[in-house]
Amino acid sequence: MSAPFDLRPDVVHGVAETVAPGVRRVTCANPSPMTFTGTRSYVVGRGEVAVIDPGPDDPRHLGAILAALEPGEAVAAILVTHSHLDHSPGARGLAALTGAPVWGFGPHGAGMSGAMRELKAAGLDLGGGEGADRGFAPDRLMADGESVGGPGWRLTALHTPGHLSNHLAFALEGTGVLFTGDAAMGWTTTLVSPPEGDMAAQMATLRRLAAREGDRLYLPGHGHEVAAPAALVAHLIRHREMREAAILDALRRAGGGTAESLAAAVYRDTDPRLMPAAARNVLATLLGLMAEGRVECAGPLSARAEFRPG
Repeated sequence: MSAPFDLRPDVVHGVAETVAPGVRRVTCANPSPMTFTGTRSYVVGRGEVAVIDPGPDDPRHLGAILAALEPGEAVAAILVTHSHLDHSPGARGLAALTGAPVWGFGPHGAGMSGAMRELKAAGLDLGGGEGADRGFAPDRLMADGESVGGPGWRLTALHTPGHLSNHLAFALEGTGVLFTGDAAMGWTTTLVSPPEGDMAAQMATLRRLAAREGDRLYLPGHGHEVAAPAALVAHLIRHREMREAAILDALRRAGGGTAESLAAAVYRDTDPRLMPAAARNVLATLLGLMAEGRVECAGPLSARAEFRPG
């Protein structure tokens, strides 16, 4: 299965680029194995603008966002896709500089499924919480379908949990542009780390995106713009389904295994630096399979537990 990923490393940090009519992009200089070439922040509109994902707490990046504004322009709204340290902490600094309110689904952990809430409430040692911005507190809550707008632009929120329970995507109405955050990216699949991450929710999000009509361009939180959204989402769904089948096959062949051992068996060509993330994806898949009765846990449930075929 050929992946439709764009792995070009070319990027200009700290400089505004027009990537769609009325949309400017500023890339943060925080490249890493998890952020690719860096977090993408977006300025939407003209005059009174919105900023999507101001990124980390980095004064240089906030300065670059403000430098992207034209004389007389003002930030009217700050929208955050989700509460990870590479996306949300800069919102508070930008709000202090501009007076604009911060919009988001809710604080870190908001929107968790009942199953994940039960696991968290049970105090199980599931690990997780990588890169969490636990202090994130939006001024305005955005429910699924709620909109915010300004002169010539309107952004509508889609609750897209999976990568994180409080994840939102934003549709720029009337344009076919969807800001996807980390829910669907053109350079890789996304990390799903329970309990705030939920593989069942991620699959539901991907299927929701696949069912949308009219999306012609994805502008993700990392990586290049995606000009063929339908093809990307179809690939992401197939990829997750194939990973699930491979995990079940490895589990049956070995008679059992941990998330870490199964990741080593299934993610053979993965960059070693990303193997901890791969193990988290495997654990998320195993939890979903356990809920379906297809696998079982051989002892107390934890991030290091042994699983076996159900």
